[in-house]
Amino acid sequence: MKTGRLARLADFFALKRSMAAMLAMVVLVGVGEEMAERFLPIYTLALGGGILAVGFLNAMDNLLSALYSFPGGYLSDRLGAKRALALFNLIAMGGYLIVILLPFWPAVIVGSVFFLSWSALSMPATMSLVAKVLPSNKRTMGVSLHSLVRRLPKALGPLLGGVMIVLFGERTGVRISFGIALVLAVVALALQQALIEDDPPARQPAEKNPLRLWKRMAPELKKLLLSDILARFAEQIPYAFVVIWCMKNNQLSAVQFGVLTAVEMITAMLIYVPVAYLADRGAKKPFVVITFFNFALFPLILLFSRSFAVMLVAFVIRGLKEFGEPTRKALIMDLAPEDQKAGMFGLYYLMRDVIVSLAAFGGALLWLVSPAANFLTAFACGLLGAIYFLIYGRDLPAIPRAIPTLSRR
Repeated sequence: MKTGRLARLADFFALKRSMAAMLAMVVLVGVGEEMAERFLPIYTLALGGGILAVGFLNAMDNLLSALYSFPGGYLSDRLGAKRALALFNLIAMGGYLIVILLPFWPAVIVGSVFFLSWSALSMPATMSLVAKVLPSNKRTMGVSLHSLVRRLPKALGPLLGGVMIVLFGERTGVRISFGIALVLAVVALALQQALIEDDPPARQPAEKNPLRLWKRMAPELKKLLLSDILARFAEQIPYAFVVIWCMKNNQLSAVQFGVLTAVEMITAMLIYVPVAYLADRGAKKPFVVITFFNFALFPLILLFSRSFAVMLVAFVIRGLKEFGEPTRKALIMDLAPEDQKAGMFGLYYLMRDVIVSLAAFGGALLWLVSPAANFLTAFACGLLGAIYFLIYGRDLPAIPRAIPTLSRR
């Protein structure tokens, strides 16, 4: 009886062996990543870098995320998700070593070329794994579970990183966090190789030419892409400066900022499963529209936040921007060609993040004008993206149940 209930629970949450192994990897890599990377703007300033260096780092993060997305999808289609994830993990570990061994802000820039690659390179592979393991009527739940688990380290990591800074200072504390990130990445590599099932590369040759793949992108996916770009302007224009606004302009401690980040992630985690359950059974558009509006609201509310209590409200709104994010990712995978899902996912992010990276660096220039200029510009971009998708975005027709191509153990 108990076994039957557990089986039904596992089926409801779309938990297969490869999915469980992938989620464990996400937690381990994510905790180390968030302990260190979330405080990179503070670390860069502590090492002597200026505001423009912080803006450049944020712009480079977006640009590299874009440039790495398509190769990540290509390598996943070519090598299979398991081998591709191992390669991407090793690249990130090399970046951690550079920052640990060389405590200079230019070394942070160089090292970030490698460790910032993890999320962008691995995302197409993980989404492809979800699409292969799960039937189409469980993909939103699978993507939501991945997104939910990703928020666990995003909530825990900044808290632990903040404690490291309080105990050891901004410079030594962040370097210790990078050391912990390296150890956790090694453990994650061992687990993922032991537990994720081998998956064959795509039967069709992986597409190297993004222009050819662009021609295969559905019109509905292009409309989603445009709206998403505008929403990401709202996120990335102020992104690197949120921690500076909270800690430098409003004198919050590193631990208090960690608490705000934890509140954001907990808010996101609480809504993932119910939204996924509803989105897999009905219209997806309303969830994505609500998400884009929340992207726009966060910088506006943060601008008028002068106390920790009001900032808590702002970060709850920031957590609610995840309301329809798994639904958006599931839409991408559903609209992508069956033989090029990882490649199409990578192309989508390539197009989106190349453009958004320009906005990220523009955020530094706006910050030099004033924080208000930065936050209000972000709000305007997000509002435009939400309205565009509200008017022109389209729902998919019902998707028939698909047979997964991998073992569903």
